[in-house]
Amino acid sequence: MPKRAGALRRVGRALLLTLAAAVLAALILVIALRWLNPPTSAFMLTARLSALAAGEHDYRTHYQWAALEEIAPQAALAVIAAEDQQFPFHAGFDFKSIREAVRHNARSRRMRGASTISQQVAKNLFLWSGRSYVRKALEAGLTLLIELTWPKERILEMYLNIAEFGRGIYGVQAAAQVFFHRDARHLRRADAALLAAVLPNPRRYHVEAPSRLVLAHRDWISQQMADLGGTAYLERIEPKETAHE
Repeated sequence: MPKRAGALRRVGRALLLTLAAAVLAALILVIALRWLNPPTSAFMLTARLSALAAGEHDYRTHYQWAALEEIAPQAALAVIAAEDQQFPFHAGFDFKSIREAVRHNARSRRMRGASTISQQVAKNLFLWSGRSYVRKALEAGLTLLIELTWPKERILEMYLNIAEFGRGIYGVQAAAQVFFHRDARHLRRADAALLAAVLPNPRRYHVEAPSRLVLAHRDWISQQMADLGGTAYLERIEPKETAHE
């Protein structure tokens, strides 16, 4: 019995050490990515591996990093209007939207998500798609780390660069070039709203051949952009110490 207890303690210590090492590694990686631009993301790698496994040898990843100041403010505003209008104010989680999604999902077969931009960055950059409790727990922990160590501008910049807008198309710079043959800095309001309209499911909704549903969502996003006060709304995410300069 004592031997068994000792073995259990050793296993417990090993698990704690493994967990501590994993947390430390995640913290170091998240802090590093505050300044370093990622060469890829978990979602990009997963999509490429899936394409290779399916024998899709023509699959290509379109991804080109663009700094936030190189992206049209309309594009930044569009994703906020579409995905997370409380982005400037929350600390990673929009609990009001979560409550509303839970109530909606309890009475409807059409599931509604409530992920913030911060949560989507954590998921797209580090994790995998799906609805498992393990993934959601990891997503929550990574979201907290990101919110604690990155300024809001960096979170938004990261999202704009790794969000998927079509098959193999990641980030607004790649999307702007593929769909509109211009750089992200030259995106117009309608273009930005259309890109944001496919974000809920870029494998199902298409920028190049938008359905009526996508066009209606585009128009709704455009109206939301106006209701938020236009690109002046982006000033709310600037650091307080520079907002008065």
